[in-house]
Amino acid sequence: MGSRRGLGPPEAGGHVVILGGGPAGVACALTLQRSALRQGKHFTVTILEGKEFVGERHQNQCVGVLSPPLADLLEDDLGLTWPGHLVRAVIEEYVLHARSESLALSEEGVVSQAVRRVQFDAFMLEQARERGVSLVPARAVDLEFHADGVVVYTEAGSIEGDLVVGAFGMDEGSAAIFQRSTAYRPPQALASVVTKYHPGDQAMEAFGPRIHAFLPRHRRIEFGGVTPKGNHLTINIAGTSVDSALMQDFLALPEVRAVLPDLEQAGKLDAHDLRCYKGRFPISLAGGSSGDRYVMVGDAAGLVRAFKGKGVTSAVQTGIRAAETVLRAGISAGAFREHYLAANRDLVGDIPYGRAMRFMAIVLARWGLFDVILEAGKREPRLHAALFEAVSGHSSYREVWRNGLSPRSLGAIAAAAVGLRRQPDPLQERMH
Repeated sequence: MGSRRGLGPPEAGGHVVILGGGPAGVACALTLQRSALRQGKHFTVTILEGKEFVGERHQNQCVGVLSPPLADLLEDDLGLTWPGHLVRAVIEEYVLHARSESLALSEEGVVSQAVRRVQFDAFMLEQARERGVSLVPARAVDLEFHADGVVVYTEAGSIEGDLVVGAFGMDEGSAAIFQRSTAYRPPQALASVVTKYHPGDQAMEAFGPRIHAFLPRHRRIEFGGVTPKGNHLTINIAGTSVDSALMQDFLALPEVRAVLPDLEQAGKLDAHDLRCYKGRFPISLAGGSSGDRYVMVGDAAGLVRAFKGKGVTSAVQTGIRAAETVLRAGISAGAFREHYLAANRDLVGDIPYGRAMRFMAIVLARWGLFDVILEAGKREPRLHAALFEAVSGHSSYREVWRNGLSPRSLGAIAAAAVGLRRQPDPLQERMH
């Protein structure tokens, strides 16, 4: 379908349909509502969401660590009050683990907040409903694009609109619908397996306000993490093909067992402890993520912080930017190409650096070389800062590379490599 320059901003009485009620979809809906009212317009915004977040009947397979500038986006751009009551833990520190070395990482005044994603998503959807956004508890099953509009077929009937926004995350069924009707192609993705563990109040207090991140020497697990969430720990691993068996492998690693409270005390286990949930997250841009009368936001567009981290923040940012493009430039392929992608240049421009970081992390982990990096990070402040930025998501990967490849950082790495090479390998000593 070719681009038509006549597809300007929706007129009063128009209708925008959003597939997906996560942070990206809600941010887009709220921005459309607020900005349109400022312009003296009124049109209908409908969100389709098949999951039931209220009552936690469905889950979102996301660790749920929220970091700046999310609070500012919610309050300043969306007019919401920050939901402090949903915060289950304030993360003050990250601890990065290799095979035999670990490094505590923090920056004064910089914290993240851990929430249960299902509760956060329920809050966001309720805010949209209270502000006049129409919610349809159904999934889309097909699309039709016409010169004068879009038809969205759902499990509950059909909906006609001027524009459809893809905010469906990594849902394969929704992606297939767009693939049949448009040039859209989903982003490449990593698989993620998540579980949780309730070790008891005393163990949670001893665990403290920190996330433990692991780069194991395992050919199928790229990284893993343990995150405190109030009364339990959320444990996640990621890789191209991770599964529940690999989660057991991860839990059995000595460096992971050293961090976790005793998993073998079966009397402490909750009925849902150590049950696995599976999801995916993007590691590349989607193809054909916008066109006449459609645009993708958040994970569906691959517009997230490269490699890992800050998915909720990026989702909200892209939802806001898509809405602003619709209202200022229109709903044509040209409008999205010229304005929406330009607005997301911070995310797009950081993807090559994130890919390079992922490749380096895989190589260093497989060869057992992260111990050298962590030892050097104890000595050199700029390398320490780079590692903190990489695991916390508080800076771009461009900045991570700038700090990590500084002359002083490289010198510290070289010195650490020489020092560790002179030390005997504990594993080899045990073998003899």
